[in-house]
Amino acid sequence: MLAEYLLFHFGTVEEILPTAAIRPAGMVDALDFAVRTPAHFAAHRVARGLDLGCAVGRSAFEMSRTCDEVIGIDFSHAFIEAAEALRGGRCLDYPRLEEAGITSRLEARIPRGAVPERVRFQQGDAMALPADLGAFDRVHAANLLCRLSRPQLLLERLPGLVKSGGELVLATPCTWLEAYTPPENWPQAGTFDWLKSCLSGDFELVRQTDEAFLIRETARKFQWTSSLVTVWRRRTS
Repeated sequence: MLAEYLLFHFGTVEEILPTAAIRPAGMVDALDFAVRTPAHFAAHRVARGLDLGCAVGRSAFEMSRTCDEVIGIDFSHAFIEAAEALRGGRCLDYPRLEEAGITSRLEARIPRGAVPERVRFQQGDAMALPADLGAFDRVHAANLLCRLSRPQLLLERLPGLVKSGGELVLATPCTWLEAYTPPENWPQAGTFDWLKSCLSGDFELVRQTDEAFLIRETARKFQWTSSLVTVWRRRTS
């Protein structure tokens, strides 16, 4: 899983995709998901950013271009250790699965233009964030909600995490599964309507869109998924 996510976050077109002769055009459009979701924030510079469910850190590094401080939080110790290693300047060698037991070796490194000294990573639970985390100008959570056992807990915490006038970007493929979330905690009227119901009191919906993403499993097997992206602005008090 760690290797798969390093490729998902940091792999190049050539490293992820099969040869151009056999791939559908939509595969190219679905690359760089961890770059495209934080791009929904405004372009101006702000003080603090938070990336929840940061995995191996690509979106946090992208946010560092326009945030003076970025905190990336993920439940996985392995993901956080990898993100911290990259932040410290290491190139991470990892295996790319081709088929069966056959692998090839690749390297992950932070993208050009990122400012690693502005970023720090910590292990944590998005449903039980530290009380002293503070408030942020930008909060990003991509493909996280439908992997939480009690996603409502995060939604209830969001108004306290986003500063007045601040931005919130949520992305979710809406793949609600019992393995992650008990059915009684699934949205009953659809994910978008659920988000509007939970957030509209404290946030103004700026826009709703879709972002496709592609995860390479082997040289011949790929996951293509469409994620619902909603962009919100914290109402001023």
